[in-house]
Amino acid sequence: MNTAWPKSVYSAAQTRAIDAALIAGGIPGLELMQRAAQSIWHELLVRWPLTGRLTVLCGKGNNGGDGYLVARLAKQAGWAVEVWSLCDPGELRGDALLAYSSSVAAGVSVAPWKAGAALQGVVLDAMLGTGLTGEVRAPFAEAIREVNASGRPVVAVDIPSGLDADRGVVLGAAVQAALTVTFITLKPGLLTAAGPDHVGELLHASLATLPQQMPQPVLERLLLQDWAGCLPSRPRSSHKGLFGHVMLIGGDHGTGGAIMLAAQAALRSGAGKVTVATRSEHVAALLSRCPEVMVIAVEQAEDIEALLARADILVLGPGLGQSEWSRRLFGQAMTLAKPKVLDADALNLLAGYDKGQIRLSEKDIMTPHPAEAARLLGLSTAQVQADRLQSVAALVERFECAVVLKGVGTLVAAKDDHDRPMAICTFGNPGMATAGMGDVLSGLAGALLAQGLAAGQAARYAVLVHALAGDTAAAGDDRGILAGDLMMPIRHWLNVRDTQ
Repeated sequence: MNTAWPKSVYSAAQTRAIDAALIAGGIPGLELMQRAAQSIWHELLVRWPLTGRLTVLCGKGNNGGDGYLVARLAKQAGWAVEVWSLCDPGELRGDALLAYSSSVAAGVSVAPWKAGAALQGVVLDAMLGTGLTGEVRAPFAEAIREVNASGRPVVAVDIPSGLDADRGVVLGAAVQAALTVTFITLKPGLLTAAGPDHVGELLHASLATLPQQMPQPVLERLLLQDWAGCLPSRPRSSHKGLFGHVMLIGGDHGTGGAIMLAAQAALRSGAGKVTVATRSEHVAALLSRCPEVMVIAVEQAEDIEALLARADILVLGPGLGQSEWSRRLFGQAMTLAKPKVLDADALNLLAGYDKGQIRLSEKDIMTPHPAEAARLLGLSTAQVQADRLQSVAALVERFECAVVLKGVGTLVAAKDDHDRPMAICTFGNPGMATAGMGDVLSGLAGALLAQGLAAGQAARYAVLVHALAGDTAAAGDDRGILAGDLMMPIRHWLNVRDTQ
């Protein structure tokens, strides 16, 4: 079994089409089901070799068929096996029926599910698969609740029952798995929104060599081997003027730390020159923390006219606030047709303008979290999270720039992507959910723009490096990381040239 995650991510419908192509190409459906069962059984033995007891909950689709075949393997290995069926076996068809018959012939006892049924040993969730689109109904909803309350280790077949395979949302109720083994392709819902909180450890089993003619994936994972060396080596005759001048605007009263972190990240990410326009109260602290930064005290928008003219890239938002001072600086900066990174309050200010009043372009990047994305789209945060892929597409369509939708499974798309799939980042960790992380990302993205990357490239590479740096800083621990801890790891990952 190949447990490495593939680069491409396909929708549930695409996966069903690929599965059908494999069968049409000569691999019987029952053979694919048997391979799936073998892969699950292998992982069960690796993790719980001494348990000796398996409880399987089966639905009526191929997901249930996989469950019956795993039960057969466990029975043949001498494990005590109980199977609870959530549908009448008479409703089974095709390969699922063959799997059921094979399991019963091997001596597996199958009983109809009932509330309070015993759940012992390892619990295998083979109830609902990737075809689920509506709310989970009885008896599945009740069974899911009892599985989650059992305290037993749970293994999900292909996808935790009740999780939407394309959007990662919970359809009323969803299994909380310790391990999910997914087949043929990775699906978006396993990687973003609520998906990662339900799948537990995620393994991928391709089951077969995939067809040569594959559809365009809906997502592609950001992988370092695709980006290492994307910034060229610097010539010996380099000087700071070759690597761009980034100007960061922000740091209203009480929020100087945000602009400091963004500025330091821009320098650590290779920008040639970095200027900060901020409130006078932050100048001394910023120079003390990072003397390499040029810091200008700004009290009114006119104070930055000359500075804006000299800058190559603008980063707007870290600690900017929404005061009159903030609005005037934002409005002044947005009159310039220079590449920009918009984050935090720059996005909240942008959301206050009518469509078309302020125009962005394919040279710009915005990095909203879900609540900021919701304000920009006139939606609720819940609506954004209910379809993160669609929300990113809507932001790109409306603002015509590169968009980074932050959160678990951060998504990136750009106006200039053309036929390129949307990107998803599968690195990063919960310890990064702390103040200042977004400010570091905006400074990093601005520095990459300054060094000549196009907006879509800079957004993707920034997200990847930021997440890898967060994992390096965490070193396996999810608490106590500071945004400032990412500075040296960012420098390391940007200098990786060979991933072999």
